[in-house]
Amino acid sequence: MIFGITYSSWIQVLLFFGILFGASKPLGTFMASVYQGNRTILSMPLGWLESLTYKLCFVKQDEEMTWKQYASHVIVFSAISLFALYAMMRLQASLPLNPAGMGAVAPDLAFNTAISFVSNTNWQSYGGETTMSYFTQMVGLAMQNFVSAAVGMAVMAAVIRAFIVKSSKTIGNFWVDLVRGLVYILLPLCLIFATVLVAQGVPQTFKPYVESQLLEPLTGADGQVITTQNIAVGPVASQVAIKQLGTNGGGFFNVNSAHPLENPTPLANFLQLLAILLIPAACCHAFGRMVNDARQGWALLAAMTVIFVPLFFICLAQEQAGNPMLAKLGDINQTAYPLQSGGNMEGKEARFGIVNSALWATATTAASNGSVNSMHDSYTPLGGLVPLLMMQFSEVIYGGVGCGLYGMLVYALITVFIAGLMVGRTPEYLGKKVQAYEIKMASLVLLAPLLATLLGAALAVVTEAGKAGVLNEGPHAFSEILYAFTSAGNNNGSAFAGLTAATPFYDTALGWAMLVSRFFCMLPVLAIAGSMAAKKSVPASSGTLPTHTPLFIALLAGVVVLVGVLTYVPALALGPVAEHLEILKSLSE
Repeated sequence: MIFGITYSSWIQVLLFFGILFGASKPLGTFMASVYQGNRTILSMPLGWLESLTYKLCFVKQDEEMTWKQYASHVIVFSAISLFALYAMMRLQASLPLNPAGMGAVAPDLAFNTAISFVSNTNWQSYGGETTMSYFTQMVGLAMQNFVSAAVGMAVMAAVIRAFIVKSSKTIGNFWVDLVRGLVYILLPLCLIFATVLVAQGVPQTFKPYVESQLLEPLTGADGQVITTQNIAVGPVASQVAIKQLGTNGGGFFNVNSAHPLENPTPLANFLQLLAILLIPAACCHAFGRMVNDARQGWALLAAMTVIFVPLFFICLAQEQAGNPMLAKLGDINQTAYPLQSGGNMEGKEARFGIVNSALWATATTAASNGSVNSMHDSYTPLGGLVPLLMMQFSEVIYGGVGCGLYGMLVYALITVFIAGLMVGRTPEYLGKKVQAYEIKMASLVLLAPLLATLLGAALAVVTEAGKAGVLNEGPHAFSEILYAFTSAGNNNGSAFAGLTAATPFYDTALGWAMLVSRFFCMLPVLAIAGSMAAKKSVPASSGTLPTHTPLFIALLAGVVVLVGVLTYVPALALGPVAEHLEILKSLSE
């Protein structure tokens, strides 16, 4: 063992990062070709589907859009998707593929869920197997998993295009970017991944729930003897594939990726974990390829990784060290050895252990994914602080598909602006001058999730409706509220649990937080794209800050960390930090 962690765990971590970085480069190159309209290996088998979609939707492939037109089409498409999904849930009882006889979803829950899936957040205040029919899960939720991810990738393509064109009023065509992302990237990847998951034992069926005979009869609270159990099944593999690859995270089952039918084997767990970060990492390479400088993509990926790796090891160290309150009792062995992972195993699957749980918790909150294979509420205070911080970095440490990359580009503009002020020169990024307008829009991008998170959490702790949902006391209760609004306000979707979120107050408040964070960030980003596209490229000079060097990587990572940490320090001090200090005080007594 090294640092209390078994050799096999170290091998898993190294293998994960090796495969991730190795696979992300060819995928990123392929993505760049797709969004540039170049011929790819899939052009022949799938080109007809792209052309047919344009004809059916009356899309003029060569028609370019200004940033305002692009943004309006994004909003209209998302609004139609939201209302259609809401109506589907409200009319669920009358729709087909409902063998369990699920009733209509409550209005406030349908409102929350519709916004959640359209915004690529996938916050879930319900148990999927007890609330949603097969039709709603497949046609409604899984469909939004595809299109919400494709919208984020389309906006990313438009932003990258803005750095390529010179003095242009247009940034591409939203419908073309949307269709290409769906047809050539998401659908093929998900088809392959879903097939692999089925081979690993993930269900994919329209058959009714399975009635299974119990090995030992049980006596219920009413005195009746229970001899059978209904096991929920359904079209699971297809939804799991896109929930991970599209950084959606919404589980088919209530316990998400901790469920043995959603995540049945160690290989399924590893592949799903890899899928969470694969496209976000590949987006960096796509950026480098599209701007014709691969070093720029590597720099962004390096800045993300420089932040991710230390925080992962902090989370791992805290969880591997175990629960100090249990250690104080002296009767529980939390030491790792070859036959067991040791550490704080509360809320974690024995088949995954500490390392796979900590790596998943860090990756899912870094990547705007939100799926879980362990209970974050059961983490140690500082272990649970890491997933919180990952989301509070505005989901740019890999981030969601598309939105993570364009979010990091916003930070890159801020970084070169700050560096320009330090040396007294007009800042430039990829040959385009960064001026007051871009920084104003970038400020709006940073402020939207901040306000959605902190104002929402403040409202929850000062109102009776907000406090009524809290099941714990003290700093941990505040952490649960802060986590919920951080998750919604940064379009992540994971939950700390311990909070009764399926109430009109939380459904409404979290719904609005998700809406604000998604679209009040996306619109200023497109405004930046429009402004940068209209500018002429200027040649690099001796005073130009190189944006591919270790110095820039360090500056960029520093700006992300400083903005995130300084923004949320007071809130974190009242939550996980205060809880940690309480434990230290208790141990000293």
